[in-house]
Amino acid sequence: MLSWLFSDPLPAGSQAPLFELPDEDGRGVSLASLRGKNVVLVWYPGDDTTVCRKQLCEFRDNWAAAAQRNTVVYGINPQGAESHAKFRRKFDLPFPLLVDKDQKVGTLYHTKGLIVKRTVYLIGPDSVIRYSRRGKPSPAEVFATAA
Repeated sequence: MLSWLFSDPLPAGSQAPLFELPDEDGRGVSLASLRGKNVVLVWYPGDDTTVCRKQLCEFRDNWAAAAQRNTVVYGINPQGAESHAKFRRKFDLPFPLLVDKDQKVGTLYHTKGLIVKRTVYLIGPDSVIRYSRRGKPSPAEVFATAA
């Protein structure tokens, strides 16, 4: 019953679970539609909190490296679209923030918790997970695994 509390991230080499979530503007984003690109998913606990702000701004500041590697980035947590939109505007984030309202996708990716488990994944163009780690890895470390 409490297995979510002690779960590890999905391992590199496993198939990424398919999902569709709305972004801060209500547009649907699906993993299936991103096939052929590297996809970074950054699960973070809260909009405009110290560590989360720093983490997402590091991806913003390394945006050119993402583009060079055919990589798109998405931040994800259960907060609402309005909170995400305000956070994205305030820090000029060049990537969408997805709303995982009931942490259904977070459950699939082993990030669900009373507070979202800070986790970063890089999913390759073939929808296979190439990188997974809890915490706040550097964008360079994440992008190094891009195909």
